[in-house]
Amino acid sequence: MSELYERPIRLVQNRIGRNYLGGRETDRFRGLPQEQCVDDDRPESWVGSTTRVNRLELGEDPNKGMAYVALPGGGQMLLKELIDQAPEQFLGAVHVCRCGADTGVLVKLLDAQHQLGLQCHPDREDAMKYWNSPYGKEESWYIIGKRTDADEPPYVLLGFKEGASIEEYSKYYFAGDVPSMEKMCHKIPVEVGQMFHVAAGCPHAIGGGCFVIEVQEPSDITLGARRKHFDDPAQEAAFDERTMRCYHYEGASYEENLAKYLVQPEVLQQTPQGRELKLIGRPYTSYFSATRLEVTGRLQPTQTGTFTIAIVLSGSGKLETRAESVQVKQGDEIFLPAGAKDVAWQADGEGLCVICSHPPEIF
Repeated sequence: MSELYERPIRLVQNRIGRNYLGGRETDRFRGLPQEQCVDDDRPESWVGSTTRVNRLELGEDPNKGMAYVALPGGGQMLLKELIDQAPEQFLGAVHVCRCGADTGVLVKLLDAQHQLGLQCHPDREDAMKYWNSPYGKEESWYIIGKRTDADEPPYVLLGFKEGASIEEYSKYYFAGDVPSMEKMCHKIPVEVGQMFHVAAGCPHAIGGGCFVIEVQEPSDITLGARRKHFDDPAQEAAFDERTMRCYHYEGASYEENLAKYLVQPEVLQQTPQGRELKLIGRPYTSYFSATRLEVTGRLQPTQTGTFTIAIVLSGSGKLETRAESVQVKQGDEIFLPAGAKDVAWQADGEGLCVICSHPPEIF
């Protein structure tokens, strides 16, 4: 019998509780009955995650955020524990040299009922300085759906407008004037199929009605626009200073901002059987990448020497490897180990579309 690291591994759906509402569109995407598709306090699904949430409530699972895999004989196991059994076979030797026995990437399905709070995330230098974390939280958003019943057409807030300064932003921050802070940022209407790069330090907020695949560095460090108050004045001052420092005050016109953060896809291969697009990667970021497979027949993706976290976006078909082939359909989540050989995606009649997320330094 083949080893697990030679075969596609199904991921267990991993809805995560957060401090905002959503998740209805995720349920619809996964094909749940209409009456079960509701918004609740679990708007995010962490796909193939080896990352824990940053803050746990009393009594919460210490592994909250981490993904489980479905074992072939039944039962479940943490993906991280599985990887630890044979890191090079699951992740690839070159990747293990770079990142150790960790995926080095975090993938999410995120569905927001209402706008998230304005925020930013630290770059790697600040993450190490203030949180002792080797990872910042650079990220990307791939728009896969829009609610038709949102309060307004779905949008994102992303990037400072021209003339932004730490003096103006901190004035609103200390006054608790979040609307004025948001007005300092560009409001961008979104369309399905767009990919946005969200650089570390860039102010941003996902608007209500957006359903996205988020590919990012594997951390959960967020600095919101709303102040936090502490009993210790010194602790509060340190928190405020850290927050103001982590924003990058680089304003731009609307057109310049869009050119900077809206990523155009790049064709990696095109055959009569389908095509492979790079959605994000270098030169925007080397910390992660994502590709889109549009399969009409049988398509072999670019070999990377490492693993892939795959989400079937639409259609159905088969994922083939030398060791095993598995049926796949919309909503399925697959961890494809580095040890899987002769990988190919085979579409059924209506075609197959898959979003593949990759670790650092691949595309």
